[in-house]
Amino acid sequence: MRPATVRPCFALVLAGLMLQIGAAPAVADARPPPPPRPAVALRVGEYGGLTPDAPSYTVYERDGELRLRRNDGPEPVDAAVRASEAVFELESGHVSGLVIKDQRISRTDLGAARVAQIRAGIHAHGSRTETDLHPPQEAPPRRSSDLVDLKRLDAGLKFDIRYASTDNFMGFPLYERAGAYLQRPAAEALVRASRALKPLGFGLMIHDGYRPWPVTKLFWDATPPDAHIFVADPARGSRHNRGCAVDLTLYDLKTGQAVEMTSRYDEMSPRAFADYPGGTSLQRWHRDLLRRVMEAEGFDVYPQEWWHFDYRTWADYAIGTASFTELEQAAARDARPH
Repeated sequence: MRPATVRPCFALVLAGLMLQIGAAPAVADARPPPPPRPAVALRVGEYGGLTPDAPSYTVYERDGELRLRRNDGPEPVDAAVRASEAVFELESGHVSGLVIKDQRISRTDLGAARVAQIRAGIHAHGSRTETDLHPPQEAPPRRSSDLVDLKRLDAGLKFDIRYASTDNFMGFPLYERAGAYLQRPAAEALVRASRALKPLGFGLMIHDGYRPWPVTKLFWDATPPDAHIFVADPARGSRHNRGCAVDLTLYDLKTGQAVEMTSRYDEMSPRAFADYPGGTSLQRWHRDLLRRVMEAEGFDVYPQEWWHFDYRTWADYAIGTASFTELEQAAARDARPH
């Protein structure tokens, strides 16, 4: 199944922003930078980039000031935003566009455009995959599966399992209930990361862990080919399928609320890249803090998604197909006295 809607020109924007992907973030100050002034935060975002021949700009904040980055062309170009060269258009308290050198560039939300495209395709063509397809055949795994329910490990973990609700890019529940599981070594490493964050005033909010293979197949079929970097190929299986990948973010221990990152969770746009140069200094600081703490415990960030981390032993486990209900039933059977 492929959505038959108009595809935004994501390739142009991706090419302009794929810099230093995979490189570890620079060591940041122990203290977070101050939030930007409201007038500055209001203007931070992406402009243009929806068609191949249109200019593409990223407006971001650094050291309290706005910076302008042109993404199209042979090389990205950064410059300070000068009022004499750039004018922001405001409508009802929101920025709708940018006028630079007498050319108007509309503000764009590439992630929202992608979600609308995927959901339109699902509505038009359905969401089910072929029933005769199965996970790929692989050599026997080096380790037996030992999936652990994260909710039973650390009271400091919070959970927002989007795929058990309609609040996800597909627009309907993929899981029959909210659940979060990881293989035991990955789960124990996650708990250590959670405890390392506590003195800094943050906790971990879990969005996803183990994912049954059929859900990965649904994601792949619904996502247009030019956005396949954001979903796993079911022919090879996902590290989520093996119970060694986790999607997560930071939350503030005082408020219990998720912190603001450079993009929304599950956003299929350049803003999701682990080294996206845009956003605000505080957003980037939060994102890089999460990455440093997770990498210190044996996880690797997925370069295209700041929230996705793979545990180092993922290749030792088999691709899983069991639903959360089946995992719970198996755990109950194992707990019974023999």
